Amino acid sequence: MAWSCTGSSNAELIDNMARSGILGEVVEGSGVESETAVERIARAMKKVDRANYVRDKRDAYQDSPQSIGHGATISAPHMHAYAASHLLPYLVPGGRVLDVGSGSGYLSAVLWYLMNENSNSESTTNSKPTVTGIEHIPQLTDWSVSNLKRDGLEDALEKRMIEMVVGDGRLGYPPNGPYNAIHVGAAAPELPQTLVDQLAPGGRIFIPIGTHTQNIYHIDKDQAGKVTKTEVMGVRYVPLTDRETQC
Repeated sequence: MAWSCTGSSNAELIDNMARSGILGEVVEGSGVESETAVERIARAMKKVDRANYVRDKRDAYQDSPQSIGHGATISAPHMHAYAASHLLPYLVPGGRVLDVGSGSGYLSAVLWYLMNENSNSESTTNSKPTVTGIEHIPQLTDWSVSNLKRDGLEDALEKRMIEMVVGDGRLGYPPNGPYNAIHVGAAAPELPQTLVDQLAPGGRIFIPIGTHTQNIYHIDKDQAGKVTKTEVMGVRYVPLTDRETQC
């Protein structure tokens, strides 16, 4: 079903995913009404034009992953929608999120809109960015900044509400933590403890884990610091690795 969501425009792509039941589907029992979740995620994703984050704009609204160079890909739109749905209850006002393997910057933009939809960016007083994207390929980091500016987020970058940094995402990014939500956009062979350490109490990591067989896991940390790991679904991601191996 997910791969049938391709549209002729960004809005049609998002509407097709909403009709397919992808948006907000895993929020049941989280305290967020499903219909509200669908509306919120659709609204955020419609603000982020995928054509500004792909190399081949002719295929921008296909529901499929695409190469963005340097051995990296931008995930299929339905996987970004799943990630937003799984993390939505943790994208709280005044919170912080880490996007590991941020690539083109697309999901960083979506997460920023979800975290700031009811706030006035002019009055933001956080000393740390709301969204931090980390990518170990400098050229991709530079490109992601250009993409975000092209898509209308230059002000958020200038005010350091969004920060895109070069680094090994497996190590997280301690200066901007702890994080209420962490998204990992590549498959780790095992759960990086450094990311768990940088997760705030009450937070969640959305991460694919595995080599030949991969699954999405929720890594949840309760207010007492207890960590639980829940298998969600099978997936196929590029591996989370170092810069030398990837290039």
